Amino acid sequence: MIERTLPVACPLDCGGGCPLLAHIEDGKVVRITNNPNGDPHMAGCIKGLQMTRVLYAPDRLVKPLIRNGPRGSGQFREAEWGEALDLVAKRLIKIKDRYGAASIFRLGSAGTSTGALYETVNITRRFLALLGGYTDITDGYSSAAGKYTTPFVLGTRAAGIDAGTLRSSKMIILWGANIAEARLEGALEAHVREAKARGVPVIFIDPRRTLTAKTLATKWIPIYPGTDSAMMMAVLHVLIIEGMVKRAFVEKYSYGFDELGDHVLGRDDGVPKTPEWAAGICGTPAAEIRDLARRYGRSQPTAIIPGLSIQRTLGGEEAIRMSIALQVATANLGVEGGSSGALTWGTLPTPRMGNLPSLDNPADASVTAYKWADAVLEGRKGGYPTNIKAFYNVGGNYLSTAADTHKVIRAFQSVEFSVCHDFFLTPTAKYCDIVLPAAMFLERNDIVIADGGNHVMFSHKVAEPPGEAKTDYEIFCLLAERLGFLPAYSEGRTEGEWLDKFIAESEIPDAAEFKEKGIYFGVDQHRVSLSSFKADPKANPLKTPSGLVQIRSDAYAKTGYPAIPTCRAAAPDLSHPLRLISPKSRYRVHSENWNIPFFRERERHALWINPADASARGIADGDAILIHNQIGKVRIPAMVTPNIMVGVVCLQEGAWPTFDEDSVETSGSPNVLAPTEPTMPSRATRTHTIFVQVEKSG
Repeated sequence: MIERTLPVACPLDCGGGCPLLAHIEDGKVVRITNNPNGDPHMAGCIKGLQMTRVLYAPDRLVKPLIRNGPRGSGQFREAEWGEALDLVAKRLIKIKDRYGAASIFRLGSAGTSTGALYETVNITRRFLALLGGYTDITDGYSSAAGKYTTPFVLGTRAAGIDAGTLRSSKMIILWGANIAEARLEGALEAHVREAKARGVPVIFIDPRRTLTAKTLATKWIPIYPGTDSAMMMAVLHVLIIEGMVKRAFVEKYSYGFDELGDHVLGRDDGVPKTPEWAAGICGTPAAEIRDLARRYGRSQPTAIIPGLSIQRTLGGEEAIRMSIALQVATANLGVEGGSSGALTWGTLPTPRMGNLPSLDNPADASVTAYKWADAVLEGRKGGYPTNIKAFYNVGGNYLSTAADTHKVIRAFQSVEFSVCHDFFLTPTAKYCDIVLPAAMFLERNDIVIADGGNHVMFSHKVAEPPGEAKTDYEIFCLLAERLGFLPAYSEGRTEGEWLDKFIAESEIPDAAEFKEKGIYFGVDQHRVSLSSFKADPKANPLKTPSGLVQIRSDAYAKTGYPAIPTCRAAAPDLSHPLRLISPKSRYRVHSENWNIPFFRERERHALWINPADASARGIADGDAILIHNQIGKVRIPAMVTPNIMVGVVCLQEGAWPTFDEDSVETSGSPNVLAPTEPTMPSRATRTHTIFVQVEKSG
């Protein structure tokens, strides 16, 4: 028995950016541990440390599949690579020639989100650009509202902090940031835990009492989803009334704050945004809001860390604007231990590293992620740029992760051809005509550029792909050869040659040492966005019209929404009185791992419902229930728990949907219930603004 270790890095879409170590015996990966060369605060989660469960899963795809039954039936025949690739090339050319290049739609998501070579979006865009063009899917589901809104206020999206700066915090507010389960950054959880151990108050604001609330927070404040801007306004009301606003800071660093203050005090509309006002919107007692405001106003520096959840709602743009305004009001912006109030995850630059060169899309056509299925079904007649006839999908399981599953199915049924690369025969793969078996990250070499933190990692190939599975790069090279543009796609480089080129273009001084250690850290591990602006706003103005934090934005007003932040919280109706949220599971990255028994067995997949809501409906723990609204129906067991507030129910996202003969979803996939109407003006996801009714089933 021979054992050796090689550094690997998890590239999955959780923002962790975790350096790991693969232990190999007789050619097989037997376990994965943390890479000791990483920062002591960096620790892989159960998903990364148990990745061998995925690597050696018995249902991995091992040969190309060609559909020989109805779409969605799962009926395929195995094929040789030559036949499958010839057919893909033939169908793509036929559709391009008949309908134009823009009729081919690039689907795919973050199957690999952070690879210098294997990042699934970029590697696919490059191929389709050389094919002649495509219609792209833009903005994504994760953070589109925050990314859209922040530049109006701060003139940049680079508004985060390094987790190490929390050592200086006197209070941390995790506003919808469930970091013990949804990560956001590999070192963030450990730094917050250390802060709590030092006696720093950690406030967790969320509809659920999650693992974050239980293990990291000193206080849990429940709130209705989508009402965060109302609570933030009430907090600001208290700060103003009780004289806790840092007026000198506000005047020096912001523009338009007094107009927001007048709105909060009700001078413009006659409605003061008091804690009592907010309580009726948020479901949070006024006394809790007032206490939060006073503790926040007295603690400096305070870091507000917004979760992605608060901007995945109708009006989620306003929560980000208000969070920034609060940090300005309390002089917590641009200081160590504070934060900007904007999204922290993945917004600061990483060490300079080369990556696969992107190419312009000759078709110059795109649609936003949240409306892609509508664009496919409605086409030019619906005001969209193209009529879609084919899908090329790499790293996306849209039947599980996209809004309105029934609409997604109709979109897949409507096209003439669809192809995907995947590890497993997912629900989405079942609706494709050709499925190409892909290698996962442990079966290839890559450089992982962390979304969170100031580091990059080298991830070694530590296992052979199963059967005839190939890397995405190999697949695209083989197709490019058939289509006549291999030299342009590969530039004559192998995987290893590309990676050597990227390192040569980077700031890394020693390539051999980088590959051996598996990680390189940027020089500054305690970055605070906007610190130079804070030090001298005249010498380092923001890229806003005023050069200051734009609390009032006339540019934003041109979108049709108010120039200052407002509360745009949506409320349920009598027919659908419960607010459904669909957060991540700590055992999955979206739909990844749903099919792996090890992970499924560790968490009960059921609808979280408060005892009061359950009792009113005659529901007991474990009962089969029906969740329904105008969009769809889901049947699943109930989990009656006080760990969710009254009026809110929770069904974690990522289940692989299955339907009975009445089109009722039976695995527990919440996107069956999600409308595709986005939040505006960002046109971003609103999957935490879903209203449903729940009743006992049968």
